[in-house]
Amino acid sequence: MNIVGLGGLLGDSACAVLKDGRLAAAIEQKKIARQMRIGELPREAIAAALELSRVSNEQVDCVALVRPFSSGQESELHLEIRSLFPGSRLLMVEHHAAHAASAFFVSPFEEATVLTLDRLGDFRCGARWEGRGNELRMKRELYYPDSLGDLYGRVTELLGFQANADEHKVQWLSTAGDPEPYAPLFRAILGSDTWPRIDRAYFDANRVGAGGFSEKFYACLGMEDGAPIPLPVRPNIAAGLQGAIEEKVLAMAAEGANLCVAGGLAFNALLVHALEQEKNVFVQPAAGNAGTAIGAVLYAWHSVYQQSRRASLEDLCLGPGYTAEEVKQALENCKLHFRYLLTIDELVGQAIRDINDQKIIAWMQGRMEFGPRALGNRSILASPLNPYSTETLNIFIKHREPFRKFAASVPAELAAEYFEAGPNARFLATVGRVRPQYRKTFETAILGHDLIRVHTVSAEDNPLYHRLLHAAGKATQLPVLYNTSFNLFGDPLVCTPRDAVRSFYSSGIDALFVGNFMLEK
Repeated sequence: MNIVGLGGLLGDSACAVLKDGRLAAAIEQKKIARQMRIGELPREAIAAALELSRVSNEQVDCVALVRPFSSGQESELHLEIRSLFPGSRLLMVEHHAAHAASAFFVSPFEEATVLTLDRLGDFRCGARWEGRGNELRMKRELYYPDSLGDLYGRVTELLGFQANADEHKVQWLSTAGDPEPYAPLFRAILGSDTWPRIDRAYFDANRVGAGGFSEKFYACLGMEDGAPIPLPVRPNIAAGLQGAIEEKVLAMAAEGANLCVAGGLAFNALLVHALEQEKNVFVQPAAGNAGTAIGAVLYAWHSVYQQSRRASLEDLCLGPGYTAEEVKQALENCKLHFRYLLTIDELVGQAIRDINDQKIIAWMQGRMEFGPRALGNRSILASPLNPYSTETLNIFIKHREPFRKFAASVPAELAAEYFEAGPNARFLATVGRVRPQYRKTFETAILGHDLIRVHTVSAEDNPLYHRLLHAAGKATQLPVLYNTSFNLFGDPLVCTPRDAVRSFYSSGIDALFVGNFMLEK
């Protein structure tokens, strides 16, 4: 049975393919096409996912389409899907049901509470589910305007960032602040019940910009109404918000040892870390709207076709990969000089030599990751032993704020030597803590309170990247590399060799490894 899932049509569209119960492909439209067309089917992503899955349009048995999409567009989309997949059944999947399915059905749990939390998905902004076997039952709903995501977006704008885009910046900024001065304010906004009830008195519907907060809100901050937030105060406001959100989400999770989380708020790695202190947690690593494409195929497989066999999330490298001939053709078309490394040993050895020479390298190998995080196939890498690595990566390559730290990739079997980290570090979906004896080693990547973004890598998930980390350890006695996503200037993660070349020559990266091909500046 071949099931196609289509999600995120209003801003982050993606296609996933489930082939006989196995997740065969998942691709975001913005990565494959390098652009978004709001409200349209992700045709390029569909074509690429079907090709990777070796499934023809005529062989698709079911198309699971996730709400919402543009008003009045339903009949048009139905006709378009029927034309693309003439033999398929069409299934409509509610937005939060897709989020819930995307988390629970690939989790390690037979029974779990499932929380789905976002800003606004089909009017609903949250829900609590009971997952058992191949069933999901909704227990409680949360509707706009009682939205945790909306509050987080308002504070994002208040602190000078872009709402619905830069919430991750507020998350990392919070690690430099003290939550105590402002956590009571945000607790009051969220309400005293276990389920959020936003007090609208803290907002002013007539105000545009700066989050639309009211005079009452500014009075609670101890500031003049509408005053810009002083720079030294911003981390404390971020920390107060983060702490209050963590407390509220834990209350929403209620009883039960096992918890699954999905929706845009599940991208908050600090929130996931806080939940991990109280429960067994699985977070959908592609937690946002694109991830509903995965949820759609899992919902169809389990809830509609009543299949009990679980699909596993073996890894998130579910996008396109490129043969040596395809890479060579792209490089020659760009008239570039390159070196071909004949063996894996030569490839890994050269990459480690460059890293140990304090160079920053781009590493493009295998199939592209699904979701926003680089997991070792579309990564920019540096050594923690390079004293200038953080400055170079942040200022000269990624052009971003210094409080946004880089992940530390480490072989899973060696991680406990250096870090305390939960199982969600496998997908960079949480944070860990640095062991005291290694604080100096990793000081440039440490967030507040000894927190660090940890990425644990197993030989099963990513054998080549795992081998590279061990080679780093053999050369330096430190099997850890700093890892950040291979993309620039707000672009999506690179997909093709041509994307990689363009980003390489637009940045301060020293060397590029695409498959067995190496380019240097």
